[in-house]
Amino acid sequence: MAKKTTIETEASVKNGNKRLIFALLAMVLQVLVIVLINVFFIEHVQLFSIATRVIGVFLVLNIYNENRPSAMKLTWMVLLMALPIFGIVFYLLVGFNGHTLTMGRRYKEIDKKLLPLLPTGDEALARFEQVDKRAGNIAHYIRNESSYPVFDDTSITYYSDAADGLEAQKAELRKAKHFIFMEYHAIEDSGSWHGIQDVLVERVQAGVEVRVFYDDMGSIGFVNTDFVDRLEAKGIKAKVFNPFSPGLNLFPNNRDHRKITVIDGLVGFTGGYNLADEYFHVTEPFGHWKDTGIKLVGPAVQNLTVAFLEMWNAASEGDAADKTFDEYFPEVPASKEAQGFIQPYADSPMDNDPIGEDVYISVAEYAEHYAWFVTPYLIITDEMTRAFGLAAQRGVDVRIITPGIPDKKLVYSLTRSYYHNLVCCGVRIFEYTPGFVHAKMSVADDAVATCGTINLDYRSLYHHFENGCLYYGCDAVADTKADFEWMFEQSTEVTQDYVDSAVTKRLGTAVLRLAAPLM
Repeated sequence: MAKKTTIETEASVKNGNKRLIFALLAMVLQVLVIVLINVFFIEHVQLFSIATRVIGVFLVLNIYNENRPSAMKLTWMVLLMALPIFGIVFYLLVGFNGHTLTMGRRYKEIDKKLLPLLPTGDEALARFEQVDKRAGNIAHYIRNESSYPVFDDTSITYYSDAADGLEAQKAELRKAKHFIFMEYHAIEDSGSWHGIQDVLVERVQAGVEVRVFYDDMGSIGFVNTDFVDRLEAKGIKAKVFNPFSPGLNLFPNNRDHRKITVIDGLVGFTGGYNLADEYFHVTEPFGHWKDTGIKLVGPAVQNLTVAFLEMWNAASEGDAADKTFDEYFPEVPASKEAQGFIQPYADSPMDNDPIGEDVYISVAEYAEHYAWFVTPYLIITDEMTRAFGLAAQRGVDVRIITPGIPDKKLVYSLTRSYYHNLVCCGVRIFEYTPGFVHAKMSVADDAVATCGTINLDYRSLYHHFENGCLYYGCDAVADTKADFEWMFEQSTEVTQDYVDSAVTKRLGTAVLRLAAPLM
């Protein structure tokens, strides 16, 4: 039966594509402005020569002393030395951005109100460290650096297919009595979202408070500019994160990449999938789309509630903010199916703590037998490459699964450029041949696993707002491992192809890798 396409849908997609094209043209325009400024400076080279040298040296020294990965420092330092005038202007617009500083202040203020609402989790953490000190240390780090505690009274269900996660999500949404929070990087105004929207409208009519929050850049090709207005007309509160507005003070790097659903503070969902048709096999532009998710039931859902309210209240200055939060933190009973330890957490580019990267590295360091990872993009720091390689060199079976069919060919080439250094240290690389793998997970030693939104790339690890979940000693760990084993069966191991590969020595690839921290 042919799929029906309404005039509204056609207009929405058309206008969404227009916005995407406009966004790209505006970004190109900004680069041209920077080039023109550069040309102007060159024409007055004698006047600006000393000034640019002094400023360039100052910026290089400042960057060298910053607490960021060496590769990110190197990118800016090379740019400033090779093209000093262009580099200075570009750094001041992108690397040092006034809007980002303003955002940082807003997030600090709201976190001061929200984070104290979470329990300390001291007792659960102590029990975790008694069961497994080394795994407990990972939870200890997450709690200390992000303030998100660990719980031992929450159940977790793992979904190896995003379509199954979506159906479970809709089933729980229908039970909502008080509030629904939904935060996603991308929402497509199409069939999969319409199924959710119908449930949300029904719940609104039943008196449930519903909030929807999405990233503008992530959804720019999927929704029309009146999407928020149409949601509001249905009684759904809606906000857009970081709306695209062309200008030289644009900060496109910091996007909301989180995927969170909270229902009455009792049930929560997260994982790799956005709310768009391709994630649920309605459309398959890049072969079989592999994505995963998890459902949490119990007190640990509070962590997701805080993560959502942080973004809702801090993202836009001047918007109406919540005056109180008590109603969103009800007394949550322990789940009867609770197993092991569960720790949802969030990561923010507004601080200097790369929680996402540190957790992945900690999983590799924890492993004695195996540590497996899956990611749609593999663009990692030297520090992570070294950690994975060191684990492999001490006898751990370290494997990484990446897509067999890319969604972005340039990024795919960049991903493959990282294979050589990893395989030379003993890391095994697999490509998921049926299509595009979008899952972001890890599992180690049948004990600990992670699932969330955090890719193994610079954007996720350093530029985006992200979230994940650490889980230990529960059936979901075994389910995660079983899914990895299935993916290995569907993948082609390419390790040997890159042992002697010269791909990392090609000039084009070298330039791409140098620019990777900004991509």
